[in-house]
Amino acid sequence: MRWPAPLVAIVAAVAAACAPPPPEPPAPVGRDVVAMSFNIHHGVGIDGLLDLDRIAATVTASGAEVVGLQEVDRHFAERSNFVDQATYLAEVLGMSVVFGANLDLDPPEYGLPRRQYGNAILTSFPITSWSNTLLPLLPGGEQRGLLQATLDVGGTPLNAYSTHLQHDSQEARLAQVDAITAELATSDASVLLLGDLNATPESPEIEAMVEELTDTWVEAGVGDGYTYSTTNPSVRIDYVLTSTDIATRTAAVVTSDGSDHLPVVATVTLPRPQVA
Repeated sequence: MRWPAPLVAIVAAVAAACAPPPPEPPAPVGRDVVAMSFNIHHGVGIDGLLDLDRIAATVTASGAEVVGLQEVDRHFAERSNFVDQATYLAEVLGMSVVFGANLDLDPPEYGLPRRQYGNAILTSFPITSWSNTLLPLLPGGEQRGLLQATLDVGGTPLNAYSTHLQHDSQEARLAQVDAITAELATSDASVLLLGDLNATPESPEIEAMVEELTDTWVEAGVGDGYTYSTTNPSVRIDYVLTSTDIATRTAAVVTSDGSDHLPVVATVTLPRPQVA
């Protein structure tokens, strides 16, 4: 017996409606990123020798893809042979770079580059924009800054920051932390903060920062995580902090004789990109 065509159509429609939905495609996996914070002491190591290649070798060995550097000279002084250290390291490592000048002084002679000192961000990812914000300066202090770079990590935006807080004044650090947290609150992307914060984890400065950020060492580090000094590591003052939407996989302090600080490295996983 042959059913009428309209009835066949109805039966087919009912069958389609009752059929289980097709399986959804697997959710995209978040991208892993290796990040480093390293106070390079303008390239002078524990032996008192200036050698930027030791800094480059440390970065290479770590596999870092985003590096926040502090105490970087740019044509600054004889102590670093007036070298543009940020550009030199970027060329040796084959990375992109941005530099934030917190001290910007006249050159020793007319026609020479300005003498600058501050923070840098090196990365193997494209940099789509960047800025440098000067932090609060109290009398007797040194001008500090917050360097920001927006990175394109395989189509996912990431706001990376490098900073270095005042070393000898908690009052100044607290004011600088307030400015940093206010700046980070405006970020419309995931956040990676790399810095020598000159404060230990139990301090009010760090406690204020981890109200909104995640300390990767707490998440995945083993041991004390001491980063200063290189010859006698006894305090943890260098950090890789992230926004809470980033997961931490590993965190480690790595060996280096290129500075008076040891660098801290963390492997983190960015949030899964949204699918339209």
